[in-house]
Parts: sequence; C-alpha cells; structure tokens
Amino acid sequence: MKLLIIQQKMIGDVLTTSSLFEVIKQQFPDAILHYVVNQHTVPVIQNNPHIDALKIVTPEVESSIFKTIAFAKSLRKEHYDAVVDIYGLYCSNIISLFCGAKRKISKRKWYTQFIYSDLIKELKQPTISAGLAIENRLLYIKPLGIKPNALKPQIYLTEKEIKDTALFLKQSDIDVEQPLCMIGVLGSDETKTYPFKYMANVLDTIVNTKPNAQLLFNYIPKQLEDAKAIFNLCLPETQAQIKLDVFGKSLRDFMCITHFCDALIGNEGGAINMAKALNVKTFTIFSPWIKKEVWSLFEDDITNVSVHLKDYNPEVIKASASPKKDYEQLYLEFKSTFYTEKLKRFLN
Repeated sequence: MKLLIIQQKMIGDVLTTSSLFEVIKQQFPDAILHYVVNQHTVPVIQNNPHIDALKIVTPEVESSIFKTIAFAKSLRKEHYDAVVDIYGLYCSNIISLFCGAKRKISKRKWYTQFIYSDLIKELKQPTISAGLAIENRLLYIKPLGIKPNALKPQIYLTEKEIKDTALFLKQSDIDVEQPLCMIGVLGSDETKTYPFKYMANVLDTIVNTKPNAQLLFNYIPKQLEDAKAIFNLCLPETQAQIKLDVFGKSLRDFMCITHFCDALIGNEGGAINMAKALNVKTFTIFSPWIKKEVWSLFEDDITNVSVHLKDYNPEVIKASASPKKDYEQLYLEFKSTFYTEKLKRFLN
C-alpha cells in the first residue's frame, strides 16, 4: 500500500495529522507513506520515522494554479494507491485531482465531491478523550481498512539538538533544575491572543505560586514590542523571573528549548500542540471563538489542562451571532480570575 496524505495549513494541523502515519505503520508496516505539507511546517515533522517522504508545497507553487497542477502531475510517477486529503482546500483539491491516485478520500463538500471516491462526514462531538481533531482524522483512514487507534503526535529531536540546547540554556543563565515555564504570550493572530493585561495577571499568578519559576516567552523577533508590552504589565517580582532575551530563533530551536521546560502555559495554538508532542505539561487558554472540543487534545485535567470562556460563562458566547467577529468583547469577559485556582492546582 502506497499512500499520499495531504495536510496543508498551520503547524498544529500538520503535527496532529502526523499521528496517522504511526497508526498506519503499526497495522501495515510495509506501507509506503508520503506527506504533502507547506514548506513552513516541515520542522515539526522533521526526523519522523513513520513518514517515508515529504512532498513540500512552496509558496510559489501555492500561489499559482499552473504550478500547483504541475506539482500534482509530478506525483503521478509515485503510483499512489490512494490519496487522503484531510482539509480539502483549493490547493489540495487540485493535487488530489491530478496526482493520479484512483482512490481519493476527503471531507464531504458538495462542490468538490466529483473529485473524491470516498467522502467523510466528520463528527460534531467527541466520543474519546483524544479530542475531535484526532478522532475525525482517524475517520479518513478507516476506508482503507485501518482500525482507529488514537495516538498522540510526537516530535523527534536529535541528540545533538538536545545537547546544543542544554549548553545554550546554561550559557543564558537558565537553571534547568529549577521550575522552567514556556509562556505562549501571543497567539497566531489577534483573534487568538489573550488580552495583554489578563496575560500579565496569569504570569503574576505563576510567580506568586512558584516564586522561583523561570519564565521564557515564545515569540518571534517581529513580536518583540508586544512581548515587552506584556512584560511591562507584570509586577516587578514577576518581571525579575522573566528571561525575555532567551527565545528560540527558529521553530526547531523553540521545540528544543520547550523540551527542557516543565510546562507550557498560554494561548491555544501550535506551541501548545508542540509541547504535548514533546510530553511537556500544558495549560491552555482558548480563544472564545475556537471550539475547545476539537483542539483540547489528550487532556486529563492534570498534565494537560485547558480553560475556555464557555466553561465559566457559556451564555455570553451563545448570545453572540459571530464569536470570531466579537472576539475582543468576548475576551474581555474571560477574566483570569475565573481560573486562578485551577492554574494554581496545575502549578502545584
């Protein structure tokens, strides 16, 4: 069996779908599995032993329908038995259509059903603790005779990466023997970023509960001013525990640093998914418009914990006609005091 699995979009999506490769290999060890992903997401699946080959969609390919078709046709030489298209986006529709696989599996959409041989109707509510994002992905490989088995995605770091990062942290005056927390201070965009003042309150709670905790911020250089703004809103004793100049300059660097952390606390997104894949404890703050049941993966309310506005005031979300458009007002309703005790229990 030779399969092509397509997962475009964000880092968290690509990492989550990567768990399917291990599921398939467990049941069909001789299967040949190729993965189509966007170029910027490659670091999270680097060194994954269950993926036999990556087929990378560059920005140039994605920006041109002619280049996308050419990319798809270049895959015909692989003679895939089937293609599994997780999201059924415009680019992946074209790849599925022209890649040459006879069997094509994707999400049920009326306007693309002519492309695919198997159409998947996703679940609306989870039936297992792994979360809907995992459970629904398993539906896409079921038509191939693969039994659903919810496995947590894994990130594979090299010994050299770990050794180099240990040296970097030591040179940065980070004591890995003391509590070390990575803070997801900023979301992937403003609709997924907890209000700065509330986030500062979260950081104050961490240091108040664990006075010797060292806090690292997850941000990229262009986000420095926003990171500083949150830093400036913190209490002086909290600021003293924040190592603002210690951060990952690349995605692999971030993952290596997170590997040494006791927990990742902050906005829901790719960083949380990466921490879970590194077996690092997580405390997730969901944006009010994101569906918690989809992305609260492998949570047990002990090692992986999350909070959402609907946990405390579901009526205010129900009253909104468009939670994503109303994200600012809904975020203001999501006060950090709602879950202070829950955060303290997590920290302890």
